[in-house]
Amino acid sequence: MSIDISDIPALARGCAVLGTGGGGDVRTGSLAAIRAIQTYGPVPLVELAELPGDALVVPLSGIGAPTVSHEMIHSEDEAKRIAEEIERIFGRPPAAVMSSEIGGSNGVAPVAWAAQLGLPLLDADAMGRAFPEVQMVSMYVAGLPADLVVMSDVVGNIVTIRPIDGLWSERLARAVCVAAGSTALMADYVLTAAQARGAVIEGTVTRALAIGRATEGTAEPLRALEERLGAARLITGKLTDVERRTTGGFVRGTATIDGTGDDRGRTLTLELQNENLVALENGRPRAMVPDLITVVDTETAAAVQTEGLRYGQRVTVLAWPCDPLWRTPKGLETAGPRAFGYDLEYVPIEELVKGEPRG
Repeated sequence: MSIDISDIPALARGCAVLGTGGGGDVRTGSLAAIRAIQTYGPVPLVELAELPGDALVVPLSGIGAPTVSHEMIHSEDEAKRIAEEIERIFGRPPAAVMSSEIGGSNGVAPVAWAAQLGLPLLDADAMGRAFPEVQMVSMYVAGLPADLVVMSDVVGNIVTIRPIDGLWSERLARAVCVAAGSTALMADYVLTAAQARGAVIEGTVTRALAIGRATEGTAEPLRALEERLGAARLITGKLTDVERRTTGGFVRGTATIDGTGDDRGRTLTLELQNENLVALENGRPRAMVPDLITVVDTETAAAVQTEGLRYGQRVTVLAWPCDPLWRTPKGLETAGPRAFGYDLEYVPIEELVKGEPRG
Protein backbone atom coordinates (compact mmCIF):
# COMPACT_ATOMS: atom_id res chain seq x y z
CA MET A 1 0.00 0.00 0.00
CA SER A 2 1.12 3.54 -0.73
CA ILE A 3 -0.08 6.93 0.46
CA ASP A 4 -0.91 9.22 -2.45
CA ILE A 5 -2.22 12.76 -2.68
CA SER A 6 -5.83 11.51 -2.69
CA ASP A 7 -5.27 9.91 0.76
CA ILE A 8 -4.06 13.07 2.48
CA PRO A 9 -7.46 14.71 3.24
CA ALA A 10 -8.75 11.58 5.01
CA LEU A 11 -5.45 11.05 6.81
CA ALA A 12 -5.51 14.67 7.97
CA ARG A 13 -9.08 14.42 9.28
CA GLY A 14 -8.27 11.23 11.16
CA CYS A 15 -5.04 12.59 12.62
CA ALA A 16 -6.85 15.77 13.73
CA VAL A 17 -9.34 13.65 15.66
CA LEU A 18 -6.62 11.48 17.21
CA GLY A 19 -4.66 14.60 18.10
CA THR A 20 -7.05 15.39 20.98
CA GLY A 21 -6.43 19.06 20.26
CA GLY A 22 -2.66 18.84 19.85
CA GLY A 23 0.03 17.59 17.54
CA GLY A 24 -0.15 20.76 15.45
CA ASP A 25 -2.69 21.97 12.90
CA VAL A 26 -3.09 19.35 10.17
CA ARG A 27 -3.26 22.00 7.44
CA THR A 28 0.48 22.65 7.51
CA GLY A 29 1.30 18.93 7.56
CA SER A 30 -1.15 18.30 4.71
CA LEU A 31 0.36 20.98 2.50
CA ALA A 32 3.85 19.61 3.15
CA ALA A 33 2.73 16.04 2.41
CA ILE A 34 0.99 17.01 -0.84
CA ARG A 35 3.98 18.98 -2.05
CA ALA A 36 6.40 16.17 -1.18
CA ILE A 37 4.30 13.55 -2.96
CA GLN A 38 4.06 15.81 -6.03
CA THR A 39 7.84 16.12 -6.02
CA TYR A 40 8.97 12.63 -4.98
CA GLY A 41 5.98 10.36 -5.58
CA PRO A 42 3.69 8.24 -3.35
CA VAL A 43 5.03 6.97 -0.04
CA PRO A 44 5.01 3.20 0.61
CA LEU A 45 3.21 2.27 3.85
CA VAL A 46 4.84 -0.78 5.43
CA GLU A 47 4.04 -3.02 8.37
CA LEU A 48 6.67 -3.71 10.99
CA ALA A 49 6.81 -7.39 10.01
CA GLU A 50 7.99 -6.39 6.54
CA LEU A 51 11.23 -4.84 7.84
CA PRO A 52 14.36 -6.88 8.65
CA GLY A 53 15.25 -6.94 12.32
CA ASP A 54 18.28 -4.66 11.98
CA ALA A 55 16.47 -1.99 9.94
CA LEU A 56 16.69 1.45 11.55
CA VAL A 57 13.30 3.06 12.25
CA VAL A 58 13.37 6.83 12.83
CA PRO A 59 10.44 8.28 14.83
CA LEU A 60 10.01 11.91 13.76
CA SER A 61 7.85 14.66 15.18
CA GLY A 62 7.63 18.37 15.58
CA ILE A 63 8.23 19.46 19.15
CA GLY A 64 7.06 22.72 20.67
CA ALA A 65 4.02 24.96 20.89
CA PRO A 66 1.51 24.38 18.06
CA THR A 67 0.73 28.10 17.95
CA VAL A 68 4.36 28.81 17.03
CA SER A 69 4.63 26.06 14.40
CA HIS A 70 2.16 27.94 12.15
CA GLU A 71 4.64 30.78 11.80
CA MET A 72 7.89 28.79 11.75
CA ILE A 73 7.22 26.11 9.13
CA HIS A 74 9.54 23.09 8.86
CA SER A 75 11.67 22.94 5.72
CA GLU A 76 12.84 19.89 3.77
CA ASP A 77 16.34 20.39 5.12
CA GLU A 78 15.45 19.53 8.71
CA ALA A 79 14.49 15.90 8.04
CA LYS A 80 17.50 15.44 5.77
CA ARG A 81 19.88 16.88 8.38
CA ILE A 82 18.49 14.53 11.02
CA ALA A 83 18.78 11.50 8.70
CA GLU A 84 22.39 12.40 7.89
CA GLU A 85 23.23 12.72 11.59
CA ILE A 86 21.64 9.36 12.35
CA GLU A 87 23.59 7.72 9.53
CA ARG A 88 26.79 9.27 10.91
CA ILE A 89 26.05 7.93 14.41
CA PHE A 90 24.92 4.42 13.43
CA GLY A 91 27.09 3.92 10.36
CA ARG A 92 24.11 3.03 8.19
CA PRO A 93 21.13 4.96 6.83
CA PRO A 94 17.58 4.83 8.23
CA ALA A 95 15.28 2.25 6.64
CA ALA A 96 11.88 3.75 7.54
CA VAL A 97 10.22 6.79 9.06
CA MET A 98 7.65 6.46 11.84
CA SER A 99 5.37 9.07 13.31
CA SER A 100 6.14 9.64 16.97
CA GLU A 101 2.50 10.61 17.46
CA ILE A 102 -0.32 9.91 15.05
CA GLY A 103 -2.24 12.95 16.31
CA GLY A 104 -2.44 16.28 14.52
CA SER A 105 0.13 17.49 12.01
CA ASN A 106 2.66 15.10 13.56
CA GLY A 107 0.61 12.26 12.06
CA VAL A 108 0.46 13.79 8.56
CA ALA A 109 3.86 15.46 8.19
CA PRO A 110 5.80 12.15 8.39
CA VAL A 111 4.39 11.40 4.93
CA ALA A 112 6.31 14.45 3.70
CA TRP A 113 9.46 13.55 5.63
CA ALA A 114 9.38 9.97 4.32
CA ALA A 115 8.91 11.20 0.73
CA GLN A 116 11.76 13.71 1.07
CA LEU A 117 14.07 10.99 2.41
CA GLY A 118 12.97 8.37 -0.12
CA LEU A 119 11.90 6.02 2.69
CA PRO A 120 8.72 4.07 3.49
CA LEU A 121 6.42 5.12 6.32
CA LEU A 122 5.82 2.58 9.07
CA ASP A 123 2.16 1.86 9.83
CA ALA A 124 2.63 2.57 13.52
CA ASP A 125 3.33 5.33 16.01
CA ALA A 126 4.39 5.70 19.63
CA MET A 127 1.20 7.06 21.21
CA GLY A 128 -1.98 6.13 19.34
CA ARG A 129 -2.92 9.80 19.90
CA ALA A 130 -0.92 12.95 20.81
CA PHE A 131 0.84 13.77 24.07
CA PRO A 132 2.82 16.91 24.91
CA GLU A 133 6.01 15.54 26.47
CA VAL A 134 8.95 13.63 24.97
CA GLN A 135 8.90 10.69 27.40
CA MET A 136 5.19 10.06 26.82
CA VAL A 137 5.78 7.39 24.19
CA SER A 138 5.23 3.64 24.05
CA MET A 139 8.97 2.94 23.86
CA TYR A 140 9.46 4.57 27.26
CA VAL A 141 6.59 2.54 28.72
CA ALA A 142 8.12 -0.61 27.19
CA GLY A 143 11.42 0.13 28.95
CA LEU A 144 13.62 0.94 25.96
CA PRO A 145 16.50 3.31 26.75
CA ALA A 146 16.02 6.94 25.72
CA ASP A 147 19.68 7.40 24.95
CA LEU A 148 19.55 9.47 21.76
CA VAL A 149 17.63 12.56 20.65
CA VAL A 150 18.52 14.41 17.43
CA MET A 151 16.94 17.81 16.82
CA SER A 152 17.03 20.30 13.96
CA ASP A 153 15.54 23.79 13.82
CA VAL A 154 14.46 26.09 11.00
CA VAL A 155 17.79 27.97 10.86
CA GLY A 156 19.91 24.83 10.45
CA ASN A 157 21.15 23.97 13.94
CA ILE A 158 21.59 20.27 14.73
CA VAL A 159 21.63 19.17 18.37
CA THR A 160 22.38 15.62 19.49
CA ILE A 161 21.42 14.77 23.07
CA ARG A 162 22.44 11.68 25.01
CA PRO A 163 19.98 11.69 27.94
CA ILE A 164 20.19 9.22 30.80
CA ASP A 165 16.45 8.45 30.69
CA GLY A 166 13.12 9.54 29.24
CA LEU A 167 12.47 12.26 31.81
CA TRP A 168 15.80 13.89 31.06
CA SER A 169 15.10 13.59 27.35
CA GLU A 170 12.02 15.79 27.90
CA ARG A 171 13.88 18.37 30.01
CA LEU A 172 16.82 18.70 27.64
CA ALA A 173 14.84 18.53 24.39
CA ARG A 174 12.35 21.10 25.70
CA ALA A 175 15.16 23.48 26.62
CA VAL A 176 16.65 23.17 23.12
CA CYS A 177 13.19 23.64 21.61
CA VAL A 178 12.56 26.83 23.59
CA ALA A 179 15.98 28.17 22.56
CA ALA A 180 15.05 27.45 18.92
CA GLY A 181 11.91 29.57 19.22
CA SER A 182 9.58 26.91 20.71
CA THR A 183 9.50 24.70 17.63
CA ALA A 184 11.89 22.13 16.13
CA LEU A 185 11.96 18.76 14.37
CA MET A 186 13.01 15.83 16.52
CA ALA A 187 14.00 12.19 16.22
CA ASP A 188 13.96 10.29 19.49
CA TYR A 189 14.07 6.61 20.36
CA VAL A 190 15.77 5.68 17.08
CA LEU A 191 15.43 1.91 17.14
CA THR A 192 15.70 -1.24 15.08
CA ALA A 193 12.66 -3.07 13.76
CA ALA A 194 13.44 -5.88 16.21
CA GLN A 195 13.36 -3.44 19.14
CA ALA A 196 10.16 -1.88 17.84
CA ARG A 197 8.19 -5.12 18.03
CA GLY A 198 5.97 -4.87 21.09
CA ALA A 199 7.24 -1.34 21.82
CA VAL A 200 5.21 0.65 19.26
CA ILE A 201 1.50 0.88 18.54
CA GLU A 202 0.91 -0.76 15.18
CA GLY A 203 -1.74 -0.01 12.56
CA THR A 204 -2.33 3.59 13.57
CA VAL A 205 -1.81 5.16 10.13
CA THR A 206 -4.47 2.92 8.59
CA ARG A 207 -6.69 3.66 11.61
CA ALA A 208 -6.34 7.40 11.05
CA LEU A 209 -7.26 6.91 7.39
CA ALA A 210 -10.36 4.91 8.39
CA ILE A 211 -11.44 7.59 10.89
CA GLY A 212 -11.01 10.29 8.27
CA ARG A 213 -13.04 8.35 5.72
CA ALA A 214 -15.85 7.59 8.17
CA THR A 215 -17.38 11.06 7.72
CA GLU A 216 -17.15 11.15 3.92
CA GLY A 217 -20.45 11.24 2.03
CA THR A 218 -22.72 10.91 5.05
CA ALA A 219 -25.60 13.14 6.10
CA GLU A 220 -24.72 12.59 9.79
CA PRO A 221 -20.94 12.97 10.06
CA LEU A 222 -20.96 13.41 13.84
CA ARG A 223 -22.86 10.18 14.44
CA ALA A 224 -20.65 8.37 11.92
CA LEU A 225 -17.55 9.57 13.74
CA GLU A 226 -18.92 8.56 17.15
CA GLU A 227 -19.64 5.07 15.85
CA ARG A 228 -16.22 4.67 14.24
CA LEU A 229 -14.46 5.73 17.46
CA GLY A 230 -16.84 4.05 19.92
CA ALA A 231 -16.90 7.46 21.60
CA ALA A 232 -19.09 8.96 24.31
CA ARG A 233 -20.58 12.39 23.64
CA LEU A 234 -19.76 14.52 26.71
CA ILE A 235 -21.56 17.71 25.67
CA THR A 236 -22.86 19.61 22.66
CA GLY A 237 -22.82 23.36 23.00
CA LYS A 238 -21.14 26.70 22.47
CA LEU A 239 -17.63 27.77 23.42
CA THR A 240 -18.12 30.60 25.90
CA ASP A 241 -14.60 31.10 27.27
CA VAL A 242 -11.09 30.26 26.08
CA GLU A 243 -7.97 31.05 28.11
CA ARG A 244 -4.78 30.10 26.34
CA ARG A 245 -1.10 31.04 26.72
CA THR A 246 2.21 29.83 25.29
CA THR A 247 4.79 29.15 27.97
CA GLY A 248 7.71 26.76 28.42
CA GLY A 249 7.29 25.35 24.91
CA PHE A 250 3.62 24.42 25.48
CA VAL A 251 0.19 25.87 24.90
CA ARG A 252 -1.64 25.81 28.24
CA GLY A 253 -5.11 26.95 29.24
CA THR A 254 -8.79 26.09 29.64
CA ALA A 255 -11.87 26.07 27.44
CA THR A 256 -15.48 26.28 28.63
CA ILE A 257 -18.46 24.90 26.71
CA ASP A 258 -22.02 25.77 27.70
CA GLY A 259 -24.53 23.16 26.63
CA THR A 260 -27.26 23.80 24.06
CA GLY A 261 -30.33 21.82 23.08
CA ASP A 262 -30.64 18.72 25.24
CA ASP A 263 -27.49 19.81 27.12
CA ARG A 264 -28.80 23.28 28.01
CA GLY A 265 -27.93 24.19 31.62
CA ARG A 266 -24.75 22.10 31.65
CA THR A 267 -21.17 23.41 31.47
CA LEU A 268 -18.04 21.46 30.61
CA THR A 269 -14.52 22.74 31.23
CA LEU A 270 -11.48 21.38 29.40
CA GLU A 271 -7.97 21.58 30.84
CA LEU A 272 -5.32 21.99 28.11
CA GLN A 273 -1.59 21.39 27.70
CA ASN A 274 -1.25 21.29 23.91
CA GLU A 275 -3.85 18.49 24.14
CA ASN A 276 -7.19 18.22 25.94
CA LEU A 277 -6.22 16.54 29.21
CA VAL A 278 -9.23 16.55 31.53
CA ALA A 279 -12.94 17.30 31.07
CA LEU A 280 -14.75 18.55 34.19
CA GLU A 281 -18.42 19.21 34.87
CA ASN A 282 -19.22 20.90 38.19
CA GLY A 283 -15.76 19.88 39.37
CA ARG A 284 -16.45 16.22 38.55
CA PRO A 285 -14.26 14.45 35.95
CA ARG A 286 -16.11 13.32 32.84
CA ALA A 287 -12.98 12.10 31.03
CA MET A 288 -9.22 12.24 31.60
CA VAL A 289 -5.87 11.31 30.11
CA PRO A 290 -4.70 8.93 28.86
CA ASP A 291 -8.16 8.44 27.31
CA LEU A 292 -8.78 10.64 24.29
CA ILE A 293 -10.86 13.86 24.46
CA THR A 294 -11.51 15.69 21.22
CA VAL A 295 -13.51 18.80 20.37
CA VAL A 296 -15.26 18.63 16.99
CA ASP A 297 -17.45 20.97 14.98
CA THR A 298 -21.02 19.87 15.63
CA GLU A 299 -22.11 20.21 12.01
CA THR A 300 -19.12 18.79 10.15
CA ALA A 301 -17.46 16.57 12.82
CA ALA A 302 -14.12 18.17 11.90
CA ALA A 303 -11.74 18.22 14.88
CA VAL A 304 -10.85 21.61 16.38
CA GLN A 305 -7.27 21.95 17.62
CA THR A 306 -6.63 23.75 20.92
CA GLU A 307 -5.06 26.70 19.10
CA GLY A 308 -8.18 26.93 16.90
CA LEU A 309 -10.71 27.22 19.74
CA ARG A 310 -12.71 30.45 19.43
CA TYR A 311 -15.55 32.06 21.37
CA GLY A 312 -18.94 31.21 19.90
CA GLN A 313 -17.97 27.99 18.11
CA ARG A 314 -20.67 25.30 18.11
CA VAL A 315 -18.89 22.17 19.18
CA THR A 316 -19.30 18.67 20.54
CA VAL A 317 -16.82 17.02 22.90
CA LEU A 318 -16.15 13.31 22.35
CA ALA A 319 -14.14 10.92 24.52
CA TRP A 320 -13.10 7.31 23.98
CA PRO A 321 -10.64 4.71 25.34
CA CYS A 322 -6.89 4.91 24.82
CA ASP A 323 -4.65 2.06 23.70
CA PRO A 324 -4.43 -0.59 26.47
CA LEU A 325 -0.70 0.15 26.87
CA TRP A 326 -1.56 3.46 28.55
CA ARG A 327 -3.72 1.75 31.15
CA THR A 328 -0.83 -0.33 32.50
CA PRO A 329 0.82 0.89 35.73
CA LYS A 330 3.80 2.28 33.78
CA GLY A 331 1.51 3.84 31.19
CA LEU A 332 -0.52 5.65 33.86
CA GLU A 333 2.63 6.73 35.67
CA THR A 334 3.87 8.21 32.38
CA ALA A 335 0.71 9.84 30.99
CA GLY A 336 -2.09 9.50 33.52
CA PRO A 337 -3.67 12.52 35.21
CA ARG A 338 -1.07 12.66 38.00
CA ALA A 339 1.72 12.91 35.41
CA PHE A 340 0.22 16.31 34.50
CA GLY A 341 -0.19 17.46 38.07
CA TYR A 342 -3.87 16.63 38.57
CA ASP A 343 -4.81 15.14 41.92
CA LEU A 344 -7.06 12.59 40.24
CA GLU A 345 -7.12 8.83 40.33
CA TYR A 346 -7.50 7.55 36.78
CA VAL A 347 -10.97 6.24 35.96
CA PRO A 348 -11.58 4.80 32.47
CA ILE A 349 -14.02 6.70 30.28
CA GLU A 350 -16.27 3.63 30.16
CA GLU A 351 -16.77 3.88 33.92
CA LEU A 352 -17.27 7.64 33.96
CA VAL A 353 -20.09 7.55 31.41
CA LYS A 354 -21.65 4.27 32.47
CA GLY A 355 -25.42 4.48 32.40
CA GLU A 356 -25.50 7.77 30.51
CA PRO A 357 -27.50 7.97 27.27
CA ARG A 358 -25.48 8.04 24.06
CA GLY A 359 -25.61 11.16 21.86
